Amino acid sequence: MKVQYGDACLSLQQVYEWSRKFMNSITSVTDFPRPGQAHRVVTPEATAAVEAIVKENRRVTVNEIAAHMDISHGSAHHIFHDVLQFHKMFATPADCRIERTTC
Repeated sequence: MKVQYGDACLSLQQVYEWSRKFMNSITSVTDFPRPGQAHRVVTPEATAAVEAIVKENRRVTVNEIAAHMDISHGSAHHIFHDVLQFHKMFATPADCRIERTTC
């Protein structure tokens, strides 16, 4: 089979596994969901909560948002920067503001 199909050919181990599944009346070759940590979806409630936190304290950090809402740093960063489009406008300590960009 390798001569005919090259690298696109299934391995012998995969052929044995599929044969075993078909003999046991499993006709689907799709992957089933695996157990593990559920993926968080950015919800409107989470977005509204982050926006409220930022409006209350404009000097809040992404780590503080993540800790307050009990979400990952990546999720908090995604909501903050990508969904709400908040970015730091001025980096001086005297005038540090976070505003929405209008791209």
